[in-house]
Amino acid sequence: MSTTFKVRFWEIKKRAGRKRPYGVRWVTETKEHSEWYVTKALAASRLSELSGAARAGEPFDVDTGLPLSELRRKNSVSFLQFSQSYVDMKWSDAAAKTRASTVEALATAGAEFVKDVTGRPEVTELRGVLIRNLLPPTTRDLKLDEEQKEVVAWLVRNSRPLYDVTDASAVRGLLDALATKLDGKSAAASVYQRKRAVLFNMLSYAVEKELIPDNLLTRIKRKASKVVEQVDPRVVANPRQVEQLLTAVTYVGRRNADRGAHLAAFFATGYYAAARPAEGLALREDDCTLPEDGWGMLVLGESRPAAGKRRTDSGEVHDQRSLKHRGRKEVRPVPIPPVLVQILREHIERFGVGRGGRLFRSPNGGVVSYSTYYRVWEEARRYAFTPAQVTSPLAGRPYDLRHAAVSL
Repeated sequence: MSTTFKVRFWEIKKRAGRKRPYGVRWVTETKEHSEWYVTKALAASRLSELSGAARAGEPFDVDTGLPLSELRRKNSVSFLQFSQSYVDMKWSDAAAKTRASTVEALATAGAEFVKDVTGRPEVTELRGVLIRNLLPPTTRDLKLDEEQKEVVAWLVRNSRPLYDVTDASAVRGLLDALATKLDGKSAAASVYQRKRAVLFNMLSYAVEKELIPDNLLTRIKRKASKVVEQVDPRVVANPRQVEQLLTAVTYVGRRNADRGAHLAAFFATGYYAAARPAEGLALREDDCTLPEDGWGMLVLGESRPAAGKRRTDSGEVHDQRSLKHRGRKEVRPVPIPPVLVQILREHIERFGVGRGGRLFRSPNGGVVSYSTYYRVWEEARRYAFTPAQVTSPLAGRPYDLRHAAVSL
């Protein structure tokens, strides 16, 4: 590509008898260019754009006669196309939860970053096809119904050029979309920051690929609510309350294969070993040192977070990952008190172990689902707590047992 700052413009010329009689004419170096318009006002507006670019010191492409920024925008891949290539680049090395977070953030941005033309589908429809069909590499070849095909076709046609992210007002519009839920209310600060981080990284990748000159998010700031990083003390249960909860769990589902009793040791591991729920779900018999007396040891080395079939390499709902914030094969040894040693020994004696020695499993031998252990926990809270405590945040989630463990 050859560029120049030597640009000359001629006055608007009219040629009678043409559908577009008004011409804008200019020269880059020695090469002549022209564009023709229906009205003189349109021609004057176009001449103003070109001459403004020249006055601003912008280089022009000699062959096309266009300002360099306009040429890059014209030849730019769409925001959708580049989002897909970014997801492809990240997918293989990303955890399933990270994949889901990346897709969600880019779907929010991609549904916003479209041309302002008639026939625009609803935002929910645009986000839906982006999340289900267009962004995950594993689902792009799935069959679509006629309605979905129309939404996808519209989005492919009208996704704005990636180069438009060099415009500050366009980037601010993107940030506003990331900070707003579908119902128009403000998203949580943590959600906004997570989505903004994904967009920032994608635009940095575009700079690396030399598709845009710089990443405006390094300069554009948007005021957002502060993220609350401390644990709400109202969620932390005391030892007596935890004991009541663990007892109540055993009463859940007594008429349904003792589903609560099977998970009592799972919840106890969250409290006495400060294990995350996803770490507890992955616990195997070989990970446990359970002496007849005294303290024992758990060696946590795997996590089974729920991420959805579209996000995992195995096609299962639960991903199989290393521990959070640790290397791929790194483990975390956790000393456990005699009370948990006894609970786990009794669990293995009563329920045995599943495939691969896993302590906790669903009736069909799979990983216990998030919804299953949440329902058990909610029912146990109603058994163990007063009505006022049930409506309070106290131990509202199984994860809160981990906070209680740290407090203890």
